[in-house]
Amino acid sequence: MTSFTPRTATTATTLGLLTLGSASAGAATLQLTLELPRLSVAEYHKPYVAVWLEKDGQPNAAAQLAVWYDLKKANNGGAKWLRDMRQWWRAGGRDLTVPADGVTGATRSPGEQVLHLDQLPALARLPAGQYTVVVEAAREGGGREVQRLPLTWPIQAAQQAQAQGTHELGTLQLKATP
Repeated sequence: MTSFTPRTATTATTLGLLTLGSASAGAATLQLTLELPRLSVAEYHKPYVAVWLEKDGQPNAAAQLAVWYDLKKANNGGAKWLRDMRQWWRAGGRDLTVPADGVTGATRSPGEQVLHLDQLPALARLPAGQYTVVVEAAREGGGREVQRLPLTWPIQAAQQAQAQGTHELGTLQLKATP
């Protein structure tokens, strides 16, 4: 399991163990664990991954939470592959200037990913309602997959949601506690 803690000016952040300090949310925690499977292919590329929130009934992103892509390509060349995450791209990805502090980061290796944040301002400002945490993965020369997990905001009762990917994503688990 890989665990990351955000810094103010870092590119290694995403939705993870989230401690919310807003008055409406109290001291709730929210953890998203996602598995990136190792694929047996001739030329393996780490997947690009986007995580965002959608308000039920509204397809545009309520909040951009994370975008992992190839930061090492010359002249920000990895950004050109971001549009392969089609649903994220249409839900607000095309409007995001990358790299975006606190949102974008480098691609991750296969395995379980749990990332920690102390506070996520986008969630602290989020109006109450039913949301969907959307995770999309795409690989250069590979496939694409989207999984969705429900979330009631603010967190007033324990919540759990799980989804099972089939090729680009493995198990995803969302846990929230008040």
